[in-house]
Amino acid sequence: MTLAPRGRFQRASLRVRVTLLAAFCVAGAVALVSLGAYMLVYNSLYNSVDENLHTRAAAAVASPTVTDDVTSLPAAFLGAGDLRIGLLDAEGKLVWPKYTPRPPTNSDDLRVAKGELAENLWTDQATDTRVISVKYRDGSAMVLAQSLKPQRTTLAKLSLVLFLIGGAGVLFAAIAGTAVARTGLRPVQRLTEATERVANTGDLTPIPVSGDDELARLTHSFNAMLGAVAESQERQRRLVADAGHELRTPLTSMRTNLELLLASENPNQPTLSDEDKAEINADIRGQLDELTTLIGDLVELAREDAPQMVQEPVDLVEVVERALDRARRRAASLSFDVRLQPWTLLGDSSALERAVLNLLDNAVKFSPDGSVVRLELRQLGDGSAVVEVADSGPGIADADLPHVFERFYRSSEARTLPGSGLGLAIVKQAAARHGGTAYAGRAPEGGALFTLRLPGRP
Repeated sequence: MTLAPRGRFQRASLRVRVTLLAAFCVAGAVALVSLGAYMLVYNSLYNSVDENLHTRAAAAVASPTVTDDVTSLPAAFLGAGDLRIGLLDAEGKLVWPKYTPRPPTNSDDLRVAKGELAENLWTDQATDTRVISVKYRDGSAMVLAQSLKPQRTTLAKLSLVLFLIGGAGVLFAAIAGTAVARTGLRPVQRLTEATERVANTGDLTPIPVSGDDELARLTHSFNAMLGAVAESQERQRRLVADAGHELRTPLTSMRTNLELLLASENPNQPTLSDEDKAEINADIRGQLDELTTLIGDLVELAREDAPQMVQEPVDLVEVVERALDRARRRAASLSFDVRLQPWTLLGDSSALERAVLNLLDNAVKFSPDGSVVRLELRQLGDGSAVVEVADSGPGIADADLPHVFERFYRSSEARTLPGSGLGLAIVKQAAARHGGTAYAGRAPEGGALFTLRLPGRP
């Protein structure tokens, strides 16, 4: 199966295509210029022949007659020079000088002799001459023919010169196109090599950039992409390392408890009391709950890291109320002070509900029994609204405030309480995905104040 010319051109390298394109463009321009020059010279030469024939025909007609011993002839016969000249009568008889070629004639020349036409100008292909016949006297016509060989020779030489110049121009254009392509595509070649290096080795080293043209901007964009990939890999590495660190403690504790239970079943080992077994079982269940929470938070965090996000109209009041219902079931000993203003935005309702629930769970965790957790959704008047959750707990230490939204960060007070250290990180990530922010501070009640700020409209 043969490949179509267009397919072969598309499969060629970009450098070859640039070279061919430059050569084709120059070839087209040279061809048009050459054709124009050729036609201009062609018309000029043949118009010059016609003008010369008209001038000499007029002079021949006006010349006097000369008489030899037998015949009277026009004096122009004696000075014809490079012309073929003859006298054609109305009967078709042609007289021309001795020892000179006979001028060609046709039927229209005979009509000129008969007085039917004023003149006749034509080209005789057989003898390659330009012929003119004009009325001489009653019943006769003067016929002059001039060879076109000098003009043909001139045009042939001109064609050769134009062909050689055009060929040299196309060759020069191809060489120049190759040089330009090699120089201009060098950044693209570096990008290609960098892409292959990333694919083969995983090395995300940026490419050196020089200049400020389109290829330089492309290189900047490629370097930005490499930086984003490197940052993503670093985040994944930290997440895996932190998750491994957090998982190690409950897994180690569970293994110790299980080994202790198994050892107590050995006849040669001391047995455990029912109270000890119940305590170990409760400890194992707590550790399983901690592992379940940690794995769930990791899954949620990975889902939040995904670039795709559901974009749908979200009633933030409904989202907050659903999260509040779930938090109330977990905190029967606490009361909630709720104040909600209407607010809508485009986003993912499940992600926003999880973020608000994490803020409420954090407040419930640190609030003493019988205290009040304040939940408020209010408009700011600048195209955004805030969800504020304040508790009556001990608050956040100044040293911990810059780190509370980091993954797996837990203050010294929080390490004694259940949790994975990922809840507030999920809140911050959900806010960022919706074009908002999350920040922490101190509440007027003395506890912690967490704020989720989101764009939207009332």
